[in-house]
Amino acid sequence: MIDRRTMLKGAAATLGATMSARSYAQIKGANDRLRVAVVGVNGRGQAHMSAFSKLSNVAVTHFVDVDSAILAKRASEFAAKGHPAPKIVGDYRRLLDSKDVDIVSIATPDHWHAKLAIDSMNAGRHVYLEKPIGIAPAEGEALIAAQRRTGRQLQVGNQQRSSVETRQLVDMVRAGELGEVYEAQTWYANNRGSIGKGQEIAPPANLNWDLWQGPRPRGPYRSNLVHYNWHWFWKYGTGEICNNAMHELDIARWAMGLTYPTSVSTQGGRHFHRGDDWEMYDSLALDLIYDDGRAIRWNGQSCNGIKTYGRGRGVLLLGTKGSAIVDRNGFELYDLEGKLTREVKAPASSETTGTVGEGALDILHAGNLVDVIRGRASALASPIAEGHISTALCHLGNIAYRTSGALTIDPATGKPTNADAMKLWSVDYEPGWEVKG
Repeated sequence: MIDRRTMLKGAAATLGATMSARSYAQIKGANDRLRVAVVGVNGRGQAHMSAFSKLSNVAVTHFVDVDSAILAKRASEFAAKGHPAPKIVGDYRRLLDSKDVDIVSIATPDHWHAKLAIDSMNAGRHVYLEKPIGIAPAEGEALIAAQRRTGRQLQVGNQQRSSVETRQLVDMVRAGELGEVYEAQTWYANNRGSIGKGQEIAPPANLNWDLWQGPRPRGPYRSNLVHYNWHWFWKYGTGEICNNAMHELDIARWAMGLTYPTSVSTQGGRHFHRGDDWEMYDSLALDLIYDDGRAIRWNGQSCNGIKTYGRGRGVLLLGTKGSAIVDRNGFELYDLEGKLTREVKAPASSETTGTVGEGALDILHAGNLVDVIRGRASALASPIAEGHISTALCHLGNIAYRTSGALTIDPATGKPTNADAMKLWSVDYEPGWEVKG
């Protein structure tokens, strides 16, 4: 088990001072065990349950999923690792009706994220919310409103914000060690296969298809949609940019002290496995240009696993005094001649391009949420206001790709000035399932 206290010590200045022991003791339930429910346990949810189960005085007590077969499988696997068998729940609303859960950890498909998080906060629960925070930018605005109204803690799951090494680098950049950082280049590469041609058939008996669709307008079940390929359908997913670029874009703009750009442009398309049901791009180049001329760029390759600087994903910060390359497992500094001057590696590794993405950073990030709830830390590593900006950058990339290819942005709000683009700022919902802040 990772000594999380030791690893977070170097980030204390950024996270903020901890509360006094007297203040901590006054928090109701501060000395009690925190109980966690993981919603969506097929993929990324496995990393959530693993991370929370490694924290002191925290118990993963409930698994929630609309697939009864997956529920039974994950519960059996979890118990086989020596954990108390979790309660299994097929409908998250039954979970929120009870009072025996403190944190709801959400790892469902994207179209469920905002609805689940808001309903959980309305029910008095704290939330760990996997990225992206929603399927459209308006859902981020609703999440901000709901968090402010309820006062619940809401940690966005871009876990690199809890990396001690990344925080160290951000502090160095802010201190001017790279000079003016005028550009960030970010990337992601994978070699995904074809999703084939699906058929409209009856859903399997173990899947509650109506509940899987949740907030989205009802439609027929497709044989190649569940459990992962929904990522590549506009009705339910947000593409590779929200699925993966959000992590690197977040680190780049955080290090550079940036929020919304003045222009967004994309160039991309479908080059692999043509003829299958994948609706989106599989290759995309994104440019975010800011009013001072600085830029953040992302190159996404879903089906070509070529690495950049030996990494499947990462961030290159270009400065007037030097440059830095950073990923989830550390960073490197280079002078203007391109000579390596310093290398810092994380003591424990985190997965970079796998679909579960489990690693040491999950433990740190979940631990930060727990510490804030208990009053041992004063600030979340990734609060919803920050998570919304980084997610919105990704949504703007999708919106640009789906409309004109280039958008002018109001840097105060992040909203495009193009009327057609603004039509994609929000989505339609199944009646009675609306997302409201």
